[in-house]
Amino acid sequence: MMTLDKFEEAAEVVKRVILRTELMYSDYFSETTGNKVFLKPENMQFTGAYKVRGAYYKISTLSEEERAKGLITASAGNHAQGVAYAAKLYHAKAVIVMPTTTPLIKVNRTKGYGAEVILHGDVYDEACDYATKLAKEKGYTFIHPFNDEVLATGQGTIAMEIFKELPTVDIILAPVGGGGLLAGVATLAKMLNPNIKVIGVEPAGAACMNASLKAGHVVTLPAVDTIADGTAVKTPGDVIFPYIQKYVDDIITVEDQELVVNFLDIIENHKMVVENSGLLTVAALKHLPCKDKKIVSILSGGNMDIITLSSVVQLGLIQRGRVFTVSVLLPDRPGELVNVASIIAHEQGNVIRLEHNQFVSINRNTAVELTITMETFGEEHKNQIVQAFVEHGYDPKISTPSKLY
Repeated sequence: MMTLDKFEEAAEVVKRVILRTELMYSDYFSETTGNKVFLKPENMQFTGAYKVRGAYYKISTLSEEERAKGLITASAGNHAQGVAYAAKLYHAKAVIVMPTTTPLIKVNRTKGYGAEVILHGDVYDEACDYATKLAKEKGYTFIHPFNDEVLATGQGTIAMEIFKELPTVDIILAPVGGGGLLAGVATLAKMLNPNIKVIGVEPAGAACMNASLKAGHVVTLPAVDTIADGTAVKTPGDVIFPYIQKYVDDIITVEDQELVVNFLDIIENHKMVVENSGLLTVAALKHLPCKDKKIVSILSGGNMDIITLSSVVQLGLIQRGRVFTVSVLLPDRPGELVNVASIIAHEQGNVIRLEHNQFVSINRNTAVELTITMETFGEEHKNQIVQAFVEHGYDPKISTPSKLY
């Protein structure tokens, strides 16, 4: 059972491995939502995520014999690093089964802590089934990434730190995949203040917890489809599910597109890299109907590989109207390119790509298609540039850039 004594014990134990992640007041999100928003930056932990809390606390409670057998777990990355790091400190062997879709940075960092990594399955659930099979075959001690009360108690230490810094917090937002973090945070938070609201946030493409709460029992989704790989879980934990039923006030689901634009917001306003699952609570802020409340958004992790980061940045720029592509047809005569360039320069657009195609038509009056990809200051500026083309007699066609740079 998760008790206050156990949470206090866990809080002391995890101090050996965690960094202090003090709350950050966000002027930007406070102004845009009408609430007082604080960020809990667990993305700044040594392993890049909160998962080290539960992993280390769980392993600390094992016997020497259990640790000597070797530890095994399944994870999309953050729990893997937590277990690998904790196992290294306890001089125990660690075997980690990760989905084949796991970002390279998470795979390499897990190996960097001395763990043996096995890539298996397309999603977490398939990796977990294989890890369970290996544990039985080879006698390893299995460390579940979320469906464990001891582990959830370790994750819940985040709530204790939040209350120490902000005793009057009204709402805590926590990402949810399998439910370990949410169960631990909600249970302790309600012990410390029964009136607080704890809300879980999960991706719409992997909303297994929302579906389970509506059904009144744990259900398995037929498939998951989300860029939030850390919360891409088909089945939530049945052991921790009763805690979520009892203590969680609501579940908010957000679309992947919301994560993309919030990634830009976090980088530009707080100079931090937060992975897609960690952005769930930020995206949820605009879904809250309240005003003037003290809200803490838990940023669960920041382990994002460069390729994914690059893709998310580019998609975010496109969604915000900061980058767009426009095509116009030009007469095939000297000076037309100069005219177009002058329009763009006058409106302060910044050209990053040009494609000049003379073979779209045999009509020399409209024989050239000019496709321009450019940077703008935002949606309003983008519309201003398009309108300038119209005013100069062109018929601009807007499209999504095929590539940016």
